[in-house]
Amino acid sequence: MAAATLLPLSAAHAESQKVSVLYAGSLVNLMEHSVGPAFTKETGIAFEGYAGGSNKVANEIKGKLRRGDIFISASPKVNDTLMGEANGNWVTWYASFAESPLVIGYNPKSKFAKDLKTKRWDEVLAMPGIRIGRTDPKLDPKGRFTVNFVEHAATVYGKPDLLKQTLGSEENPAQVLPEETLVGRLQSGQLDAGFFYSTETSDLKIPAITLPAALKEKAQYTLTILNNAPNAEGAQRFVSWLLSPAGQALLKEHGIDVVTPKVSGDVATVPAALHSQLPPQ
Repeated sequence: MAAATLLPLSAAHAESQKVSVLYAGSLVNLMEHSVGPAFTKETGIAFEGYAGGSNKVANEIKGKLRRGDIFISASPKVNDTLMGEANGNWVTWYASFAESPLVIGYNPKSKFAKDLKTKRWDEVLAMPGIRIGRTDPKLDPKGRFTVNFVEHAATVYGKPDLLKQTLGSEENPAQVLPEETLVGRLQSGQLDAGFFYSTETSDLKIPAITLPAALKEKAQYTLTILNNAPNAEGAQRFVSWLLSPAGQALLKEHGIDVVTPKVSGDVATVPAALHSQLPPQ
């Protein structure tokens, strides 16, 4: 993959040239403490991030409640909700660039920690009193992946009531929490276990259970430059940097599985400056 040549801007232009990145909440630590600062150091362009469940962020974009230059989703399907005239034509193309499998993370000080290490996950998550955290399946792909995983496991394990035994219901208010708060609640002891992506648990040294390969669910991260982006040129520079060897090295450091970018949608609308990294399919 060709590396982009990025010439730093003067410090005086940093704020006026800021790039606003709206991204999946599972990437908070990566974006705010690694990617954002590194991008600004390299280019002089200020990074402004906003995190939330991918569907939630997409709904805010569509409803004109949130304006940004770049949208990074944890599921390709979310981009479809922003494409076409009926959806406001916010997105015309998007590119997959990374993946991260779903895992069960747990607090090592939890009274259920020993069981999680020695027993099958479904037995432990059905134990009385265990506090489980997950995201809203309507607002976040991870929440939908969690429900899909448990439903699939119910069939494979021959446990038709598994979802009720472990999750209660798809939208159980005792478990469903905002994505950006889930890690903090687990680390503070408010939760015993939760469903996360491997990048979250790897990044923050949270012990985790790898789910069976036959039941595997994963985030498929995509990026796009929103139509009518306030700083389209800066957005192109951010995408170019993120897909460069330096950007991809940071992704790998944070437990992200980097994949060869694949463009979907109207490939003819991909900015020419990105063709070396996002070639027409």
